[in-house]
Amino acid sequence: MVALHTARLVLRRWRRSDREPFAHLNADPEVMEHFPSTLNREQSDAFVETIETEFEQRGHGVWAVEVQGGKDFIGYVGLHYHDFPAHFTPAVEVGWRLDRNHWGRGYATEGARAAIADGFTRVGLDELVSFTVPANVRSTRVMDKVGMTHDPGDDFDHPRLPEGDRLRRHVLYRLRRTNWRP
Repeated sequence: MVALHTARLVLRRWRRSDREPFAHLNADPEVMEHFPSTLNREQSDAFVETIETEFEQRGHGVWAVEVQGGKDFIGYVGLHYHDFPAHFTPAVEVGWRLDRNHWGRGYATEGARAAIADGFTRVGLDELVSFTVPANVRSTRVMDKVGMTHDPGDDFDHPRLPEGDRLRRHVLYRLRRTNWRP
């Protein structure tokens, strides 16, 4: 599959020209507030390589996002496989990261709905998860809007972050295909 289309967005495979604006997005402390650190250009480019590898190996990944008839690249939305040690892994996460100039317009929700539909229909997944730190209310609001549910008993300490790290505790949201409403 080459792209997903929504009313306002195109979710597509990555282009070389996406790397510079993606590096800029990943270097923004406000965008990366709920991540352990910003990324430099080399780290950002390596992440794009990981994304492309996931598309090749699994048939899904996080799509580069553009606004139809507008800006070429505003971030990503899509599916990402996780197998770190946790009670819910292995799992596929629906996630997003958008340039902050495009926050508050419903793009993350719109793109996430398209990614969820793709995950449940074309990819054939039975469940999707999403997780973040409790303070990331913008993202938890998107999780709620796309129909995901949160059970506090599912919350977890991220094993890739050290004890005492302010970002270690995560909330987990889930959506099963049987509960999905397209």
